[in-house]
Amino acid sequence: MQVLVRDNNVEQALRVLKKKLQREGVFREMKARQAFEKPSEKRAREKAEAIRRSRKLARKQAQREGLLPAPKKKVIARAPARG
Repeated sequence: MQVLVRDNNVEQALRVLKKKLQREGVFREMKARQAFEKPSEKRAREKAEAIRRSRKLARKQAQREGLLPAPKKKVIARAPARG
């Protein structure tokens, strides 16, 4: 994984790196490896994740077909430009 630092702005590069690691699931895996997970707990967690994924997929499909309303877009209010 690689992050470019622009204009010596290390804070921004760290934010970008953290976001990339979050998307890859590195933090979740680190947390899971901190303690032993019983095989029964692992099966239950994986089953719950699979159910969540399938429900999300079905919801997206229903939205595409027009059976469900599309989620509302978030409006980001920006501060007026200084100048």
